[in-house]
Order: sequence, then structure tokens, then C-alpha cells
Amino acid sequence: MANDGLKKNFPALKRQPFFSPVWLTGLVTLTAFVVLAAATWFLSSAQATTVILVRHAEKDPSVAADPALTAVGRARAEQLAQLFGSVAPPGKITAILSSPALRCRLTAAPLAAELGITPLIVPAAGDPDAASVLARRLLHDYRGGRVLLVSHSDTIPAIVAALSGKNDVPPIADAEYGTIYIVTVPRLGAPNLLRLHY
Repeated sequence: MANDGLKKNFPALKRQPFFSPVWLTGLVTLTAFVVLAAATWFLSSAQATTVILVRHAEKDPSVAADPALTAVGRARAEQLAQLFGSVAPPGKITAILSSPALRCRLTAAPLAAELGITPLIVPAAGDPDAASVLARRLLHDYRGGRVLLVSHSDTIPAIVAALSGKNDVPPIADAEYGTIYIVTVPRLGAPNLLRLHY
């Protein structure tokens, strides 16, 4: 009954949410911050490491110890430089690694010169344990980058298997020189493997 008297005396009084705009602005700001932080984390964690693996180009069969490349091998090394020699940022190779063998260093040389990169010499990974160690090193040291590794027919399949998690990587035949493996390893999710020929 007393409330009826109040309503008659103050009919125009309405409840106005005085702090509503301030509270709403704070909520929108906090939501935007959380979404931005989540997007930043996702983009940084989604960066993939790409490792390109190639066997050295054709070697001189007349030299037994540490042979150089033949004319065909030098042409193939130049072809490799044309394939991956772009200096434009998207897709640019950030590092080149090579086995100490002369034929591997000569295969990497034209691309290294094109990109202005000094190749890092790494031991050839001749067994599965050494391949796993090299794969972990590549993924750790070059996280989010694009790396080219020039090595040997007896080491590349094991390194590809260690990077990709695939156990059915075929061996590289003695006369096979133009195979390229591209392994993309995201921080989240399964690696992708692509086999090409150049």
C-alpha cells in the first residue's frame, strides 16, 4: 500500500543503470584483449619449420676419394639455385646445411651464393640415431624457418623419416640425383612430406 503512494507521487522515476556503459566498455576491452592474445599465440605456435633435403648432384666417377661434380652435376646445382634462389621474403630459405663432402658443398654453392648465405657444414648422419639427432637439431635451431640440407643417398631417407615420422621413405638409388624431399613440421599437428624431382 505504501508503495502505491510512492508510485503516484513519483511516476516518472525509472531505474537507470548508471555504471552500465563503463562496465560494458571494460568487458568489450577485456574480450578483445583475450581474442588478440589467443590469435597471437595461435599464429606463433602454428609457424612451421620447412626442411628441404636433396642429394648432392652427379659426382665424377673417375675420382674415388671425395669427388667433385661432373658438368651435368654442376648444371643440376645451378638448377637447384634457380628453384630456391628467390630472395623475396615469403618462402625464402633461411639456412643451408651441407655434408662435408666436396660434392655436397659444390651442390649447395650456387644457391648459397644466390642467397648470400654461408652453408653450415654438418656431419653426414649415417645411421638412424644420428639422423634423429640431426632432425631434432634442425627443428630446434631453425624453428619456423626454411632450411635446405644437401647430403647423401644413404643418409637422406633416414633424416626424412626422422623429420616426418614416416617409416616407408624409399631408398635413393645410386643413379638417382634429382629427388627433393620437402618436410613441413608445424609446432602443432602432424608433419607433411612432399617428394619432387628436378
